[in-house]
Amino acid sequence: MIEQPWRQLGLTDQEYAMIVDQIGREPNLVELNMYSVMWSEHCSYKHSRSSLRLFPTSSPRVVQGPGENAGVVDIGDGWAAVFKIESHNHPSAVEPYQGAATGVGGILRDIFTMGAQPIAFLNSLRFGNLEDARVRYLFDGVVAGIGGYGNCVGIPTVAGEIYFEPCYQGNPLVNAMCVGVMPLTRLVLGKACGEGNLVVLVGARTGRDGIHGVTFASEELSKKSEEKRPAVQVGDPFLGKLLMEATLEAVQENLLAGVQDFGGAGLTCALTETASRAGTGIEIELERVPLREADMLPFEILTSESQERMLLIIEPDKLSAVETIYRRWELALAVLGRVTDNGMVVICHQSEEIVRVPADSVAGGAPAYEPESKEPDYIKELARFDPCSLPPIIDYNGTLLKLLASADLASKEWVWRRYDYMVRTSTIQGPGGDAAVIRLRETDKALAMTVDGNGRHTYLDPYKGGMLAVAEATRNLSCSGAEPIGITDCLNFGNPEKPEIFWQFRQAVEGIAEACRILEVPVVGGNVSFYNEVEGTAIYPTPVIGAVGLLEKGEQQCTSAFRKEGDLVCLLGPQRVALGGSQLLKSCYNKVAGSLAEIDLEMEKRMQALLRQLIRKGLISSAHDLSDGGLAIALAESCISGGLGAKLELAVSSCPARELFGEGPSRVLLSLNKNNIGQALKMAAQSAVPLIELGMVSGDVLKICSGGDLIINLDMPIMKDAFEEVFTWIMQ
Repeated sequence: MIEQPWRQLGLTDQEYAMIVDQIGREPNLVELNMYSVMWSEHCSYKHSRSSLRLFPTSSPRVVQGPGENAGVVDIGDGWAAVFKIESHNHPSAVEPYQGAATGVGGILRDIFTMGAQPIAFLNSLRFGNLEDARVRYLFDGVVAGIGGYGNCVGIPTVAGEIYFEPCYQGNPLVNAMCVGVMPLTRLVLGKACGEGNLVVLVGARTGRDGIHGVTFASEELSKKSEEKRPAVQVGDPFLGKLLMEATLEAVQENLLAGVQDFGGAGLTCALTETASRAGTGIEIELERVPLREADMLPFEILTSESQERMLLIIEPDKLSAVETIYRRWELALAVLGRVTDNGMVVICHQSEEIVRVPADSVAGGAPAYEPESKEPDYIKELARFDPCSLPPIIDYNGTLLKLLASADLASKEWVWRRYDYMVRTSTIQGPGGDAAVIRLRETDKALAMTVDGNGRHTYLDPYKGGMLAVAEATRNLSCSGAEPIGITDCLNFGNPEKPEIFWQFRQAVEGIAEACRILEVPVVGGNVSFYNEVEGTAIYPTPVIGAVGLLEKGEQQCTSAFRKEGDLVCLLGPQRVALGGSQLLKSCYNKVAGSLAEIDLEMEKRMQALLRQLIRKGLISSAHDLSDGGLAIALAESCISGGLGAKLELAVSSCPARELFGEGPSRVLLSLNKNNIGQALKMAAQSAVPLIELGMVSGDVLKICSGGDLIINLDMPIMKDAFEEVFTWIMQ
């Protein structure tokens, strides 16, 4: 029996019936292909739209929230920050270099499409066990692809995170973020405004790479996924650089009425979304699209995801000036057609009309599903696990060294060396700290930025995991002295049609939304990546939070490194910690279980506000977020990065392991001059935030006592070697 064509394209019978109802007839095969890509999960968000409405998306600073190519936030003095994060997981699983490189290229175009100058890349990566040769191949290829594209376009890659878990073995996560800045007057939207305006394609010729890439990204990976390499796009960073510079010049000269990147679903997406946003229509002649392969069929031209292409909306009398700019950058323009006022996308090919569909129907008419939701059985079972039932730690020195040498926590310098994080010479803080900081040369300001997420936490408690991800991202910004001004999220989950997976997703979204409301940080855009499964086995639910913060004066930024011998070492925040879901359990006991520490978001908010005050007043020398590995890892990292040791005395505890390696929110390790401790304590008391002295920065040894017993005594070179040599020998 021959399968119906719409089913072959990933549409259900119900969805096909909706299409027929919306256009009043049966679609032809070209139109059906257009609907299939735009109604795919990757483009339509049909399983997530209703949940995403829970996010707070506005604030006095938000200029443009979700729905455009990127979010835009006012940073004062007529300037705006523009940022977005997106996934390129499935392509990277089958072709790691190009999958990662085109992810970087795509997110870059999202930023300069808005009229903003890109200033920084960030990334969040997940892989399986590095002992596996294929995982090492994927890891090496992804890192090379990120560096290869970013370095060529001359934008620094300044921050990121990398974790390794068995659940990502066949389905790595590659989330790419870009941040840009611009004068608010240069904001350009992806709208096909103005009847009679020209619809123009600029950039690379269209080929067969990436055809139905969004459909590929909207299904589970399997053994047959390798056969879908044509669904992976091929990037050209040098052409991407030319396209960026030419487009920014045209925006600066006020020559473009609208700009849209060719991303997922290619020309189909660009045409229908720009018309739908503007409430207009578009008519084009498809044979005008420059091709690099002969005999391409109309549906292939319309669904190709060939990279480095843009759609421009240009007033006719400005076409000559636009052509002059793009030709100077060695780029050719092709006038495809014009903007109409009837709401229809009409496409002709060789004098024959092959498409006539409502723009709103294709771009926004997909159904919004409310999938069945069911709490997985494992949640309560794993929550009952008591970490105290495990054998106690005998050798605390060895335990700390083992954690420092774990792939999750070890220095990622092997990765950073392949990125140019100082290009453009505006990087104040690069990789390795709590947040990167970029100086804005046009003002005294600086932007801090970070990406954070923890799949283990969200696996054990999706609601709390979502809250913890937002709290950690904003806390990292506050550690640099920056005020959080907005987040963009990348939500990586399994198949939402499975009730247990959708429950994870909904719970995580609710947790993120609650944290954003209380911490008063809006969500200005993002990405949902579903179907991250291999042969029916899903990844950990992995929400990744990209956060941007503002420093009114760049010179006030703070780092995590101990800086001065004799400074006091203090802990800011509550003592609420747990070993559930901790790095200690994973690395030393091969266990992912237990309950996470409770989070008081009001305490988190007060603590971050106090931290920023302490930094602005110049009262502290360093600040470092306590996250994976707890207090012991934070201490070791501050010692290693500053080249100084420390001596600490912990309070008597029945469980030193929990005090040292337990993980919990709202906690920051500080160092400060002893002359400032009085004022700091006073401010902490006024804010109702605990602040306790632990010891002092001293010598070149980390010494930690508990109840008078010396339980950790490690020389700096030993810790440094454990921390810094891991990837050098793993990736030989």
